Amino acid sequence: MAAAKKAKSARTGTTKQTRKEPRPKDAGTKRVRKKDARKKAATPVAPGWDAAPTDVLSVADGFDLATVDRSAAPGFRGGKAAGRALVEHHADELSELQERLFAEGRSGGSRSVLLVLQGMDTAGKGGIVRHVVGLVDPQGVAHRSFGVPTAQELRHHFLWRVRRELPAPGYIGVFDRSHYEDVLVARVRELVEPAVLDKRYDEINRFEEKVVASGTTVIKVALLVSYEEQRARLAERLERPDKHWKYDPSDIDSRALWPAYQDAYQVMLDRTSTEAAPWHVVPADRKWYARLAVSELLLDALRRLDLGWPAADFDVEAEKKRLAAT
Repeated sequence: MAAAKKAKSARTGTTKQTRKEPRPKDAGTKRVRKKDARKKAATPVAPGWDAAPTDVLSVADGFDLATVDRSAAPGFRGGKAAGRALVEHHADELSELQERLFAEGRSGGSRSVLLVLQGMDTAGKGGIVRHVVGLVDPQGVAHRSFGVPTAQELRHHFLWRVRRELPAPGYIGVFDRSHYEDVLVARVRELVEPAVLDKRYDEINRFEEKVVASGTTVIKVALLVSYEEQRARLAERLERPDKHWKYDPSDIDSRALWPAYQDAYQVMLDRTSTEAAPWHVVPADRKWYARLAVSELLLDALRRLDLGWPAADFDVEAEKKRLAAT
């Protein structure tokens, strides 16, 4: 009954604060707290925004999923046209920074970026990949989607397949669905014992902490689509023959479990938004806003790397003379 009430609140857009019993904290892992959000207040404010997107969208301690207006555009002053224009404006800088990252990786660097996209069916993950990640050179992008584990993958630890797909130095990795399926679907469908599920949150936090320590910047984005908007998008897929390939009858089965999925997302955000790898919650009913928000998060992460061009490992002047002589 509590889950049903919470889901109803999320669908109607009410902002009633509802909290469950305290979530267990992860030993040895620093959680994102309100004081941490205050420390980040100095982040430069992007054009058209009232505050830095990294601050507006980040998940802090006490976050309540039921209060999120999924049709909103938090922090952004403009509308659809302005948002689309700003994404296009970012294209050149994103492209150059990605090329610098790729060049650094080819020259012995160890840094990379991992964009984790998690959301219910129709939340717009594919659109983010096409319209945001698609702004950069594809040779420097490693895209992976984690679906139902294969027989081989099931013989290993649940993070085994994820480790194998982490971006190499110089790359932007994109997980379109991710290792979080193993605490979302696994929780809702009761695929593992509760004790096993509970340990997975801690394991994910430790895993991500090591990934970040190795030189990978992790950007985690939870794309939140509303119950009503999901229905509209599924209906469009059924009406349009060119969208039938995107429709899966199991999507309706998942809708029947909407309250349980909302609870699972709340626990996921509570347990795995850490200082090393914080979650960002992006309302996804407006596709243009979701794409803008993710472009800002990706751009901010690349800027923070302070990327330059690798120095030549040869005598430039000597090579100019050699070339002139040919």
